[in-house]
Amino acid sequence: MDLQERIRKHFEASVATKQRTLEPVLPSLLGAAQRMAEALAAGNKVLACGNGGSAADAQHFAAELTGRFERERPGLAGIALTTDTSALTAIGNDYAFDQVFSKQVQALARPGDLLLAISTSGNSANVVRAVEAAHAAGAGVIALTGRDGGRMARLLGHGDFELRAASSVTTRIQETHILLLHCLCDAVDEILFPEAGEDPPGAAS
Repeated sequence: MDLQERIRKHFEASVATKQRTLEPVLPSLLGAAQRMAEALAAGNKVLACGNGGSAADAQHFAAELTGRFERERPGLAGIALTTDTSALTAIGNDYAFDQVFSKQVQALARPGDLLLAISTSGNSANVVRAVEAAHAAGAGVIALTGRDGGRMARLLGHGDFELRAASSVTTRIQETHILLLHCLCDAVDEILFPEAGEDPPGAAS
């Protein structure tokens, strides 16, 4: 396969994954957006965590909340649990790496808050423990997963939401997670800060 065709296949596979994901995930995506908007409007916060590329996604999402997404509005309470190197290294060294997020959730989460837990496999031990800690604190969970949802999917209860990318390929899952996160940002903004006459997403300016 030449390089041009290889690149074309990446685009085609990414588009196909997003198309397969849309219908199964849409009800949960709508519910998660409404739940997140309600939490933020009530003065609660969203904590976000993940490993590697998912850590970058958690930070990306928190930045979209605290800064802005695509419209001017007040900052919203989003905290990435992946950015405090002192906390991460202290917890990892003094306890274990699988507690680097759960210890922070125990310290920061309050009833009504949300945990945005990101794992392409749904089995990342430290993210799984963060979900357990969120439940213990009375916080809800929005889980971004792939494959079969893994352990995270089986931990979710009433009031939680799973947004599962319809793929078993890590690259395709990560690409779909970014789209899901952007949809969440846009929906939360539309619920909390509607603008009359706004162009639809993707419209030419």
